[in-house]
Amino acid sequence: MRGTSMKLQSLRRTVLGISAAALLAAGAAVPGHAAEAADPVLRDLAAAHGISYGTAVTGAKLTGAYADVAGAQFDSITPGNEMKWGSVEPVRGDFRWSGADAVVDFAEARGQKVRGHTLVWHSQLPSWVENGSWTASGLRTVMTEHIKTAAGRYKGRIDHWDVVNEAFDEDGTRRQSVFQRTLGDGYIADAFRAARAADPAAKLYLNDYNVEGLNAKSDGMYELVRSLKAQGVPIDGVGLQAHLIVGQVPPSLQANIQRFADLGVDVAVTELDIRMQLPATEAKLAQQKADYAAVTRACLAVSRCVGVTVWGFTDSDSWIPDFFEGQGAATPYDEGFRPKPAFYGIAEALGWTGDPGPGPGPGPVDGCAVAYAVQNQWSAGFTAQVTVRNTGTAPVNGWQLAWTWPSGQSVTQAWNAAMNQSGASVAAANVPYNASIAPGGSVTFGFNGAWSGGNAAPAGFALNGRPCATGTAQAG
Repeated sequence: MRGTSMKLQSLRRTVLGISAAALLAAGAAVPGHAAEAADPVLRDLAAAHGISYGTAVTGAKLTGAYADVAGAQFDSITPGNEMKWGSVEPVRGDFRWSGADAVVDFAEARGQKVRGHTLVWHSQLPSWVENGSWTASGLRTVMTEHIKTAAGRYKGRIDHWDVVNEAFDEDGTRRQSVFQRTLGDGYIADAFRAARAADPAAKLYLNDYNVEGLNAKSDGMYELVRSLKAQGVPIDGVGLQAHLIVGQVPPSLQANIQRFADLGVDVAVTELDIRMQLPATEAKLAQQKADYAAVTRACLAVSRCVGVTVWGFTDSDSWIPDFFEGQGAATPYDEGFRPKPAFYGIAEALGWTGDPGPGPGPGPVDGCAVAYAVQNQWSAGFTAQVTVRNTGTAPVNGWQLAWTWPSGQSVTQAWNAAMNQSGASVAAANVPYNASIAPGGSVTFGFNGAWSGGNAAPAGFALNGRPCATGTAQAG
């Protein structure tokens, strides 16, 4: 994963997980849940083609609707952060496995494969590794012992390991990580041999970003794989991360997959997301749908492409907004766990021919009123409740309520809505069971927030872009 992956996901993008049972009791099915026959199931469609379709997850969020969709739609799980060196061995010899164990247990309970991510990476290293004064023999011992311990713990339970992650700079030369500087070119072969010794059954991968098309970086990766194969190093596959931009899927993607496959290794798309400049528009979402379909078809076209993994299936769990200012909406599901056009693009590429329906977008509004109330406030935080009434004559089908904080407040936890904050701007969207507001009807949601220096109420609200009256909504 490029950068620091998902470890810094902002609390401003927290979504309350709603269980499938609760949604069904309310008369709605979880989008993509097996109980919702109208929607395709990606894991089943992929299996019919002999490939896998997976997702990265945040282990702490594997409850409620998040867990339901992750378990129902995908046949492979990648822990976003829970297996990285800094997570499992922050202090030398002090291994902490609870997060990784939870992800593996979740996957096994749902018949899913696990992609181990990652054993050796220049980023998210603990300080004692990154900043140590190492001799070559000392660091080699530490690296191989870490691999032995991590891969050995999950022996027989991990389908694929990303053994070495992001070993190249953009020009195709070796990244000058602590491993490269201290151990030289041979550290990669050493890492693969140690991983094979620790778990002979796991498929071992070299993984990187910006190597999806034919370019200097993918050329460097190709030459390394060719060399490792010639040396008899146990490398089984190549991972193309595929952190892409809408409209910019490399035209040489399929050819690049094929040339790696021709070396005698498997290929997987391991961290797919396709970001856009916000706000999302119908045209951008349509292009994103085409792009997700194109990546999926490129994999299907090469017999040794074994599958695709999306790097988070929902926009509420995406790393993109925290690292690319003004960009987002990069995944197949929106913040409220509703399938976006991209989801149906994947399904159609996998052979699904059903009707995606009208989509999750917010509907028109011809009248609205909002009541905002702080119910409890303390030194650094508060709890608020918002009631939105449809004062028009037509039902609202799908809603998003927007406002701007006047005093620098921020949302830290939400219920009955999916909430996203960028700077002072907040957007609260419906969750699956409260998408419709009948004429004269209302919905209520709440959240916890943080404040400092002032906690004045927002000056105004807009429902699906229409300004609302304030202070007049009543519970429906």
